[in-house]
Amino acid sequence: MAEEFHEEVVEEQPSVPGADVEMVEGDEAEASAPRNGGGELPFAEGDDSEQRVQFISYLTSPVVTLVVGEGESETILTAHQALLTQSPFFSDACAAFTDDGSPRQIDLPTDELDAVGCFLEFLYTGDYFPKKLPGQRLLEQDPSIPAVDETGEQLLKHARVYTLAEKFGMDKLRSLASSKIHCVNSTAKGEITYARYIYQYTSRDDTTVRAPVANFWATRSHTLRAEAEEEFRNLCLEFPQFGYDVLTRVLDEKLKRERNDKLHPASGSARKRARHGNA
Repeated sequence: MAEEFHEEVVEEQPSVPGADVEMVEGDEAEASAPRNGGGELPFAEGDDSEQRVQFISYLTSPVVTLVVGEGESETILTAHQALLTQSPFFSDACAAFTDDGSPRQIDLPTDELDAVGCFLEFLYTGDYFPKKLPGQRLLEQDPSIPAVDETGEQLLKHARVYTLAEKFGMDKLRSLASSKIHCVNSTAKGEITYARYIYQYTSRDDTTVRAPVANFWATRSHTLRAEAEEEFRNLCLEFPQFGYDVLTRVLDEKLKRERNDKLHPASGSARKRARHGNA
């Protein structure tokens, strides 16, 4: 069954065969998501009074070699320096280059190739594949990508872009990746894989991605029992902060219901203590 989550509010959606859940962070996140996917480049933004930088000026800047990964997985990419330096991370790295003909190379041994590729695609086009469909919480379809993320790999794609954007200091790319995470339709086990990555590679105070994860699992107890109880238990043992965050939201929701019952008691109903035994 597909569901949408707006913070602590759950809205039932039409079921999708083979699908389980769709995580969305809320209207505020949707409103804050960047809208530069329609061909507007990130470097074209700014006050109208400012002189627009011509795209050709970026293409005539020096080419920088990026060495991604290491060993057998090492891959060489290239990008124009003037685009890279929009990132504080690369701006600092490029500041060390000289004009004496020395190689302009930056090593990224621990970064994931696909995430770096998405970063470069964003620099040159203002977005990365798959793009969000205008006005919808859906991503464009690729026949090679399953409609339902059974393994969590589609969620991980955007999660890796999110953490890479944070490392590179690219706030707009970070927001864009976050908005795409909430467009992925996945299963409970796929969500467990995603939650494990989030709690391993994001900081404790990063509520942008951690809060929706905890809210999601706090409202999915029936799914846990039916589909991913063992995986959920293992995740709680591996990352106690995850279990604590989920429990906190469950207790907060329980307290909220109790307060609401006191303010708006049901007429004609009497509360009775639960009976024990067979009598």
